[in-house]
Amino acid sequence: MSGHSKWHNIQAKKGKADAARGKLFTKIGRELAVAAKGNPNPSTNSKLADVIAKAKAANMPNDNIERSIKKAAGELGDKEFKELTYEGYGVGGAAVIITTLTDNNNRTASDVRAIMSKHGGSLGTTGSVSYMFETKGVIVVDKTMSEDEITELAIEAGADDVVTQDDAFEIYTTPAAFSEARKYLEEKGLEFLQAEISMIPQNRIVLPEEKLETFRKMLERLEENDDVQDVYHNVELPEEDEEE
Repeated sequence: MSGHSKWHNIQAKKGKADAARGKLFTKIGRELAVAAKGNPNPSTNSKLADVIAKAKAANMPNDNIERSIKKAAGELGDKEFKELTYEGYGVGGAAVIITTLTDNNNRTASDVRAIMSKHGGSLGTTGSVSYMFETKGVIVVDKTMSEDEITELAIEAGADDVVTQDDAFEIYTTPAAFSEARKYLEEKGLEFLQAEISMIPQNRIVLPEEKLETFRKMLERLEENDDVQDVYHNVELPEEDEEE
């Protein structure tokens, strides 16, 4: 597997201002609350355990995590949140997949459509771009051991692949194997820099500078939207974007 993973985008998020970090925590908090609804015990709720791992990888404080889980029984009440995924195109034909968690389908669809349209993009139909991506479990860890050691652990955990980056190891699994692999590596004492199901583009495209600027603005507006959880795309972002 080659090319940049979503890890680079996570690094960028972590380096931004407190306001951006707070926004990220709010999104993960909603994800925690929804996952915990009906069963707030991560020992018997693998979905919740996965989201807790994602929260910890994003440096979300334990107090925030616990508070979000408690919301499942309180603040959410009878409010039903749905996971909806939108596919479409950004400027220059870029493929974009947007995952959302919403209690109002019409509001979310309208907001996403408006943001994309304003920045030269458009919503597509289901399946219009998802075939360009692979759904993978992604676990990223610091280089605290050798490549041979992490590869052996990854194989034992049931992972498919290990990719070595300059400052980290990226471990890839199938979506079905992700929970068990994450749990196994966690029990071995590994701390995660990223741990989540992600959509990895099979190929990336390069946009000219003017279109790239428009595309970046669209990404920012989408990520600022409360209902949007994640945005996946196939655009090659310059290194300076990833290091901000």
